[in-house]
Amino acid sequence: MKFRSPGQHKTFGSMDKHVRELADALGEELSLEEALEGTSGPFAAPLSLQGRTLSNRFAMHPMEGWDGTTDGRPSELTLRRWRAFGRSGAAMIWGGEAFAVTPEGRANPRQLALVNEENTKEDLALLIGAIREGRVESGLAPKDAFIGLQMTHSGRHARPHGTPQPIIAAHATWLDEHTKVSADHPLIGDDELQALTRSYVHLAQLAQQAGFDFVDVKACHGYLIHELLGARSRPGPYGGNYAGRTRFLLETITAIQDACPGLGVGVRLCAGDVFPHRVDPDGGPGVPLDATPHLPLNHGWGMDLQHPSQTNSAEPEQLTRDLVDRGVCLINVTLGSPYSCPHLQRPARNPPIDGYPPPEDPLLSVLRQVLMTRRIKAACPGAIVVGTGYTYLQEWFPHLAQAELRRGAVDLVGLGRMVLSYPEMPLDLLANRDIQQSRICRTFSDCTNGPRQGLVSGCFPLDSHYRQSEDGKRLRLLKGERTADHPRKP
Repeated sequence: MKFRSPGQHKTFGSMDKHVRELADALGEELSLEEALEGTSGPFAAPLSLQGRTLSNRFAMHPMEGWDGTTDGRPSELTLRRWRAFGRSGAAMIWGGEAFAVTPEGRANPRQLALVNEENTKEDLALLIGAIREGRVESGLAPKDAFIGLQMTHSGRHARPHGTPQPIIAAHATWLDEHTKVSADHPLIGDDELQALTRSYVHLAQLAQQAGFDFVDVKACHGYLIHELLGARSRPGPYGGNYAGRTRFLLETITAIQDACPGLGVGVRLCAGDVFPHRVDPDGGPGVPLDATPHLPLNHGWGMDLQHPSQTNSAEPEQLTRDLVDRGVCLINVTLGSPYSCPHLQRPARNPPIDGYPPPEDPLLSVLRQVLMTRRIKAACPGAIVVGTGYTYLQEWFPHLAQAELRRGAVDLVGLGRMVLSYPEMPLDLLANRDIQQSRICRTFSDCTNGPRQGLVSGCFPLDSHYRQSEDGKRLRLLKGERTADHPRKP
């Protein structure tokens, strides 16, 4: 099934109608604002945070490049991307990219990781320096950005040497089936989790010494902490009821706060699991796994355990309140996992070469994320909430983002893939300059296709550096081979 992408709408009225119709189908009110206001509007409204004043409402999301060294260090490509974060002019850099707290917790062999303390000290300073260099390139004060480091452990999706080496928190028939983990695979032990907390603290200390303003304790994308949040079947103190399932996250945050006074803490939080989808062997839209044999689910977070196609945000809302009560005001909202439902987590005009055509209008997937962000913000007005999913909207994203900022449904607009092709877009919007149409991310998915083929990630279609690289040439060849062997249905 073909869906009209945002870039195909040539008038505001046409795009606004599309958004309104989909919002109506969800039983919600949602619309765009036609006139963008630049420095006089919501994008330029100051925001107070940790004794600082952020000058605008843009945040750069973490974007990994699969381009570090095998011993967990940044390469020149890594630093090039971090300079682009700085050139964006975004007042907040949320995490830069996921930095593994242990070598075995990496999702790929070239992920940044705490392998050697002295190297990590040097590398974190280089990353901060790259952002500041980028800001200077854009004529901005080098130290005015509010910069975080995203700390992660990939858990079930760990591939530190390129092959799966899962570290799992709980067994669930549907999750084990989807990720091909055997029922007798050992769980990470309670003592191992406690040791892992110390690893998070250690990396947070190094980040603070390097000059980061906050750390993000990543709790999304199907990784270890996210899995713990849904670990209803796990025995012992780190599973079962809500208190047990949130224990590791809250204990780790408290330990960081005790060890790093003055360092901010944020959480990129999955606000709802989505039941996995699989590739249709005939090339049709993604097909959800059959949940019937697994009901009621013994694992899940932010979902109806009896009707897993439906969300239930009661626990994510409660966790947001609990985090704010503990002094964690930064919440970055997302849904699902790129491993199980990429059509929702990363809506795209063209799915990755190992993916599937979307089972719903990708714009509908964007609106689901926008509306969940509204719900989290409404449940805890004291949180500073970062929204997700805007890149798919292409040139129309500021028209929706400005409307959501004005209504107080979100505090900061998070951009991910857009920064790879057009990092200066926030500056152009703030200055009321014409948008550079030729640089807008059109969600071709090549930033995902590269890593799927063992290559680096980058904007191969629009960034000449990547397009002309050997990886770019190789990717075009591989895509051509795949298209010839596995043509998609029209």
